[in-house]
Amino acid sequence: MVGIVWYLAAFMASTSLFDGTSMGVQSVSAQYLLGLGIGDITGPVVETNMMGYASLSQTDTGLHMRQRSRAFIVAEAASPSNRVVFINADIAMGDTGVRRSIISQLSTSYPGVYDAKNVAFVGTHQHAGVGGYLEDLLPQITSLGYVKQTADAIVAGTVLAVKRAHANLAPGSLSLGNTTILDANINRSPTAYLANPAAERARYQYNQDKEMTVLRFDDTNGNARGLLSFFAVHGTSLYENNTLVSTDNKGMAAFLYESFVEPSAMPGNTSFVAGFTQSNVGDTSPNTLGAFCESPGKAYDGLPCDADHSTCGGTVQDCHGRGPGFRISDFESNRIIGEKQFEAARTVMNGARSPVNGTVRSVHIYVDMSTHSFTLPNGTTVSTCPAAMGFSFAGGTTDGPGAFDFVQGDNSSDTQNPFWELVKGAITPLPSAAQVACQFPKPILLNTGYAHIPYDWAPSTVDIQMLRVGNFVMLIMPGELTTMAGRRMREALRAELISSGVLGSDAYVVIAGPANTYAHYVTTREEYSVQRYEGASTIFGQFTLEAYIDKYSSLVPFLADNATGTPPSDLAPVDQTSKAISLQSGVLFDSAPFKKTFGTVLVDVNTTPYHAGDVVSAQFVGANPRNNLRLESTFLTVDQLVDGQWKTVRSDSHPSTTYQWVRVDTILGTSTVTITWTIESGTPFGTYRLSYFGDSKPLIGSISSFSSISSSFTVS
Repeated sequence: MVGIVWYLAAFMASTSLFDGTSMGVQSVSAQYLLGLGIGDITGPVVETNMMGYASLSQTDTGLHMRQRSRAFIVAEAASPSNRVVFINADIAMGDTGVRRSIISQLSTSYPGVYDAKNVAFVGTHQHAGVGGYLEDLLPQITSLGYVKQTADAIVAGTVLAVKRAHANLAPGSLSLGNTTILDANINRSPTAYLANPAAERARYQYNQDKEMTVLRFDDTNGNARGLLSFFAVHGTSLYENNTLVSTDNKGMAAFLYESFVEPSAMPGNTSFVAGFTQSNVGDTSPNTLGAFCESPGKAYDGLPCDADHSTCGGTVQDCHGRGPGFRISDFESNRIIGEKQFEAARTVMNGARSPVNGTVRSVHIYVDMSTHSFTLPNGTTVSTCPAAMGFSFAGGTTDGPGAFDFVQGDNSSDTQNPFWELVKGAITPLPSAAQVACQFPKPILLNTGYAHIPYDWAPSTVDIQMLRVGNFVMLIMPGELTTMAGRRMREALRAELISSGVLGSDAYVVIAGPANTYAHYVTTREEYSVQRYEGASTIFGQFTLEAYIDKYSSLVPFLADNATGTPPSDLAPVDQTSKAISLQSGVLFDSAPFKKTFGTVLVDVNTTPYHAGDVVSAQFVGANPRNNLRLESTFLTVDQLVDGQWKTVRSDSHPSTTYQWVRVDTILGTSTVTITWTIESGTPFGTYRLSYFGDSKPLIGSISSFSSISSSFTVS
């Protein structure tokens, strides 16, 4: 998550091991019951702040691809009560309030089956989705408070995905493999990474993880039903100036795989489910060409940004990461990074894999990280701190730079913002001497752990959770671990699993997050001392990583085959949605221009033939799409005339289509909708049309649906 400057402006205005055992596609005995499902979680696609960049100006204006939750259930065939649910959602991060609602509905529908212990809610960390759903105040500032419509859509679609997975539980088997992707991520904070010990860095070839892990789901005949992959790359292929709701590179990878397996199915309606999960994503970037100065007329225009502070001419605003499709568009970069993950997953699915065998277990507790004391391996007692954001948090990243005079790499020995030192107390309470000492060397900009008006600005209590499926263990993390932090976490937990006898030498550990609760970043202590964006966003202080390693390790015995009892837990966080504030106004009414009706075609398609690569466009008299999110449906279709009948071939979930809404007159309530389709290579020649589906709200009365079609056109 980037762009704290907009918060301020708004307020003030493992190295995992794979033994290489070959396992091809074959019929195997069913040790597990497997269920997979998909649900539409797309919130309001207009007039709502988007989630990820924390940019006040990034208010959505339409739709590129629908957001979805993908649910994966694994249960022991012999003892089905031993089961886990992994939810991979096309959202920026998991949230305590949303997860609470999901579990409440699931536990009502399936008493004693699904609960806080065995349900993991993981975000892909994409930055192009609908915002306003997190229950803490800080991420709500740019969305003008809590957006219940967004949260409700995520809950409804996720619950539906789990219900669908539950309904198709069937005997099957699991297998595991990995591959290397060399050109889909880079480290966006390489100078912080270099602060880690040279001997430790020498153990790794790259300064970010290049390995993709894939868990394959098969039926009893060895036919693939789906996959769950783990690979670290930020969901920032689509830039901060994008205002079309989408799913970024991991959602693109999922679309590509699912449509590859079932090309005739509409997105969201495939039986094959492809989950592309986030891992230790903290310091990764999909903008693989690097960060450059975009400063026309300046001597440094086109040069690489300053390495230590990610600045151009002393400020961060002009420093931008470039994706592989930079010369074309960020949507092209998004396609490329998504395709690389798709192709890597195919490689594993078609290659050597190891069978997954063993029991299914889960463990979950709450930990108050604001005052968590524990002992380091050297015997020293240390403590985490109440949450706080450093000055470099406001400097942003090369994926989304900040503003004013904030820069990265701003630590207590070199405070670069004296003005904000004076005024920061007007935003959150000034930190005490104890808080300053605890967070050192972080210079505190926002003392969020002490900000509780009108409700909590940041989390104090987080979810600690692990899921075990045989020899495969998923560490469900409440934040974004950097590359080296993730390596230390995986290595420590794998060693504990083996030394305690819970698993053998084939233990395979992955990180999944940000999940369940969003507690920002987790760096190593060495990276924390540099105070780039990731260190400044490690909200619980320099011992955060060690605290997580200590607490997760203590729960390993509860993953054993013969585990009994329940681990001690702190109290669950208090629900904040009941206190939530929302300044987003509702839809008052829609109206059509004089002598026109909703759906009237204002700008029609061309009468001359189109060809592959052309963009077909039509504009209609529109209505506000917030009136009806059309979950599990679509705002548009592309239809082909086949044997005298119109057949839908594209929807608003295809990356080749866009839906764009424009408010023409607020007082009169008029608006337009523009639908586009970029004709893909290989599109069959023939006759087509564009269809628009909307819902209008009168000043008095009920919302009513309408539809409209363009003239037909030819693809030749």
